[in-house]
Amino acid sequence: MRLHELGWAHSVEAWDDDGLAGGLYGVAIGGLFAGESMFHRRTDASKVALVALVEALLDGVAGRVLDVQWTTDHLHGLGAVDIQRSRYLELLRVSLSLPLPAMWS
Repeated sequence: MRLHELGWAHSVEAWDDDGLAGGLYGVAIGGLFAGESMFHRRTDASKVALVALVEALLDGVAGRVLDVQWTTDHLHGLGAVDIQRSRYLELLRVSLSLPLPAMWS
């Protein structure tokens, strides 16, 4: 809760007529979103939230990074790819210098 109060932790949620259907949460630092966990109460609701997050990160600011920690079969099926550590560190350096996406700033 403290990370959220400080403006670092964020959730992206999918809602329907019955309430919270699913989502994900993680930490946003500049142009980096480090995903921590996905959850769902209804089938595929976390996938809907992930699509919303990706759309928010595709805001015309080049260099944003969505770090999913590791590519499970589920995330690989949604487009996640593994990269070499050296490449990740290059991308991280750029992404940390960017502003937060508009949805959180």
